[in-house]
Amino acid sequence: MPSSSPDQEDDLEACVLRFSDLDLKSTSLINPSSSLKAELDISTKKKYSFAKKKAFALLVKTKEVPAPPFECKEKWWKCCQQLFTDQTSIHRHVATQHADEICQETVLVLKQLAATSSTLKSLKSTDQRHPVQEALTHNHEVSAWLPDISCTSPDELISGQDSDDGEVLLYYCYCDLEDPAWICAWQTALCQHLHLTGKVRIATEGINGTVGGSKLAIRLYVEIMLSCPMFKDYLCKDDFKTSKGGACCFPELRVGVFEEIVPMGISPKKVSYKKPGIHLSPGEFHKEVEKYLSQANQEQSDTILLDCRNFYESKIGRFQGCLAPDIRKFSYFPSYVDKNLELFKEKRVLMYCTGGIRCERGSAYLKAKGVCKEVFQLKGGIHKYLEEFPDGFYKGKLFVFDERYALSFNNDIVSDCSYCGAPWDQYRLCSTPQCRQLVLTCPTCQGQGFTACCITCQDKGSRQAASPGQSSFKEECECTARRPRVPREPLQWERIPSSAEPRLSVDEDGPCLGERPHLDLPKPSQS
Repeated sequence: MPSSSPDQEDDLEACVLRFSDLDLKSTSLINPSSSLKAELDISTKKKYSFAKKKAFALLVKTKEVPAPPFECKEKWWKCCQQLFTDQTSIHRHVATQHADEICQETVLVLKQLAATSSTLKSLKSTDQRHPVQEALTHNHEVSAWLPDISCTSPDELISGQDSDDGEVLLYYCYCDLEDPAWICAWQTALCQHLHLTGKVRIATEGINGTVGGSKLAIRLYVEIMLSCPMFKDYLCKDDFKTSKGGACCFPELRVGVFEEIVPMGISPKKVSYKKPGIHLSPGEFHKEVEKYLSQANQEQSDTILLDCRNFYESKIGRFQGCLAPDIRKFSYFPSYVDKNLELFKEKRVLMYCTGGIRCERGSAYLKAKGVCKEVFQLKGGIHKYLEEFPDGFYKGKLFVFDERYALSFNNDIVSDCSYCGAPWDQYRLCSTPQCRQLVLTCPTCQGQGFTACCITCQDKGSRQAASPGQSSFKEECECTARRPRVPREPLQWERIPSSAEPRLSVDEDGPCLGERPHLDLPKPSQS
């Protein structure tokens, strides 16, 4: 995915969790040279940027205080005898008032990064043909950890990596892992071994991966995962979902250790994957949705069809008659449930998401509230459902978190151009470089110069074109500021129409043809 990938929202989390054992409380003064970054090579410059983000995140984390119980937010921040109730204000305060402390911590983090880099290099040099066979012993037979590609030419693994001949693999596995750091090193070596790109999240609660490469490389990756002693008792072939794509769908390989394999924002110790809703196969889920939609009065139904994804995902594709929360990140989902708990009382909830992973803990959270009659989830997610029912009750495209943005299983278009209201469902990035929002703008509007996500960004882009040397703008979009973080649904909420016909909505996408509103589309996130 581009540099704007949804993973960016997890950068701070990654900074904190990858080096959670690093002690940054040293009081010794460090005076980093102002030329430090300039003296580093290209690879280390990237690490410098990463380290600075991590230092910033850790400093902000030390300012956290519990929010009052009546607030939807779990935490506030206190610093310099001031109380901050939102992240934007505390981030601005720390950036402007504590720059020296951030520099000091950045140097410490860089030292840790250097040590980590040295460890990975030693893993690679252990065995040129099988980089981790000697290094990653850890009480396991290591002969199966990397596939034998000695009879395979590198060209066979690399060829077919483009979107026409390659594949993208999506999977997850919830299981207890004792040593996520070791799994991280193995996964890094495995993906490099097979020339795969993508993202792999690892935690004590399991693994979540989306990787792209040649069909041969994907097949070998699946085989090794199914034979791995730590996963073979939990994974089966049906747990892996493939689609047309390749290594080109991701800019790089990112493998990391996190607290959660999908960022819901609540510790797995508080809400465990071990207590999810009832899994329904695509066929079973299809029958439930069919029964739900056949009811004469859905408003009085005891069933809620709940989309667990973010608003920009459901905007271009969803199940008919669903409730699609207007949230920007999956980490807002628990707050959404809390704020709308009355809505779920004595209801049968049918939950779904892209591949099933968000429903695992999302359903566990909803069940733990003890208000629902029953909680069900679609096993394998929309991806598996569409493989079996391409012309079923799901209409529109399936959003994915990579360069493709969406997969198409049917010809339905359920969204509109945000400027003219014409049927359109192909996302592109806001044209202002400093903004990382997604925008729906049709070719006609693009040709007229309407390529930004909102008026503010359109204006910033114009000013930058006029003054190329002007310093970078901060991300400050109208579409971000105007959107409530967690919406409250009316008890008689308006279901998304069952019809697959495109909808022209003044509130959501702007007025009728001819007017030029700004788009209400904040930044995407992986969940």
